[in-house]
Amino acid sequence: MKKILYSVIILIAISCKKNPEKFINDNADSADKIADTAHETSVTDISLNKEESLKKLNEGIIQALKDRNYKKFAAYIHPQKGICFSMYAFVDPEQDKKFSKADFEKYLPAKTIFTWGTLDGSGDLYKATINDYLKKWVYSKDFAAGQVSFNEFQGSGNSLNNLKKIYPNADFTENFLKGSEEYAGMDWKCLRLVFEKFQGKYYLVAVINDQWTI
Repeated sequence: MKKILYSVIILIAISCKKNPEKFINDNADSADKIADTAHETSVTDISLNKEESLKKLNEGIIQALKDRNYKKFAAYIHPQKGICFSMYAFVDPEQDKKFSKADFEKYLPAKTIFTWGTLDGSGDLYKATINDYLKKWVYSKDFAAGQVSFNEFQGSGNSLNNLKKIYPNADFTENFLKGSEEYAGMDWKCLRLVFEKFQGKYYLVAVINDQWTI
C-alpha cells in the first residue's frame, strides 16, 4: 500500500514538472489584464469644462505677469486677432492700444514708447514701453492673490463697463482685489482677461484694468 501511495506522489510531481510554464503564463495573463484595466482607468480623459479651462489659462497668464515673463505671456495672444489693452473698464477699440502677436513680440525687448490711453482725473496721456506698461499698470497690484471669477464682474465703479458689448462672443475672467477699510473699499482694483476660441483653443484677445475712477 505504501508503495502504491509513493508511486502516485511521484507521478503527480512529474506531471507538475512537465508543465511548469502553463501555470505561470496563466497568472501572467491575468496580471496583465488587471494592469491594463488599471492603466485605462488612470488615463481616462476627463475634459475640463470651459470655466475650469479658462481659470487654468488665467492662472498661467497672471503668473507670467507676476514673474515679468512677458515672452511666456506673448504665447497666450490670439494668433489672428492679436491683443488689445484697455486702461479702464470702458473699452475703446479706436483708441486703445492693440498689437498683433508678431508686433508684440517684436517690440517687447525694444525701448519704443507707446501711448496707452488717458489718465483718469488729470487727462494726461499715459506713455510707456510695453515692459513698463505691463509692470506698472497692468500688474500694478498682486493680482495673483485676487479672487477669480468667470464671466462675472466683481469690481463695479463709476466708469462704463462695455466689455460684453465689445466682445459679445467672448468669455472672460476677473482677478479682483477688494479695497481697504482706510478708503472705504474704494481703492479696489481688478484685472480682466478676455478669451476667444480659435482652432479648438482659447487665446487672449484683451487685457482690461478696472478701478474706481473720478
